[in-house]
Amino acid sequence: MGAFVRIGGVAHHVVVEGSGPVCVLSAGLAMSWFDWEPVVRLLAPRRTVVRFDRPGHGLSGPAVVPPTAAGEAQRIAAVLDAVGLAAVGPVTVVGHSIAGFHAEAFARLYPARTVGVVLLDSSVEPAARVPAAPAVRTALARGLATALTAVGAPAALGPATRRAVVRASRAGGVADPAPHALVRRTYRTARVLDGALLENTHYKAVAAQLLALRTTHPLPAHAPVTVMPGYDGRPGLLSVRRLERQRDLADLLGARFEPAVPAGHLVMLDRPAAVAAAVLRTG
Repeated sequence: MGAFVRIGGVAHHVVVEGSGPVCVLSAGLAMSWFDWEPVVRLLAPRRTVVRFDRPGHGLSGPAVVPPTAAGEAQRIAAVLDAVGLAAVGPVTVVGHSIAGFHAEAFARLYPARTVGVVLLDSSVEPAARVPAAPAVRTALARGLATALTAVGAPAALGPATRRAVVRASRAGGVADPAPHALVRRTYRTARVLDGALLENTHYKAVAAQLLALRTTHPLPAHAPVTVMPGYDGRPGLLSVRRLERQRDLADLLGARFEPAVPAGHLVMLDRPAAVAAAVLRTG
């Protein structure tokens, strides 16, 4: 199940497995450490795999402050430090969905600690701006979480909502493979609801902060980047547009563009072997 380390006053749930060069896995909005299980089984024989839950996610403690691009990059560095991997050499950082922002920010802010970047169906916001009144937005998000918790929404709907979202985010509508006990333990809690609402509320702000980092902090030339979107293989307009946005991201970053087909948004569940292969190529 892993261990807990304290970062910024919050207990972070971290799981470290395997041996060899280090890779760090960070999942998307409201996802948990166990969503990486199929990938970890393939990587652990050849890599030291670090996966962690951000505040308000998985088994980590509640989120104390809103996320920022720099703050999430610092969190990745702090997790590595806290589990004794600060001096083992540069790492491959893997970010899924919104955590793609965090992985890219880490590479830009910690180039000496980065050997490669893999962006799995990463969020893409090429023209994001920081929304006005961030404190008001935070208060509204937390007020909504409090109101929903007061009427028992997390306990009543959390696990079922998780299951429905996972099914909708996989190619072919495949069911959620996560154990029921873990889903119930994680998604019946108010802190996960609060953490998801807080990250979603500040999504555009984090995207805009990353855009600013791109103008001041180049990606390390020695660290290859792979952009791996999920693509269901259908010619529908929505699917094609999503794929084009990911290709634009790869072009912008000078990255290898490698769609996972067929796959939905949860590439690590639909195509774990492709994800593992991309990580292993980085060093």
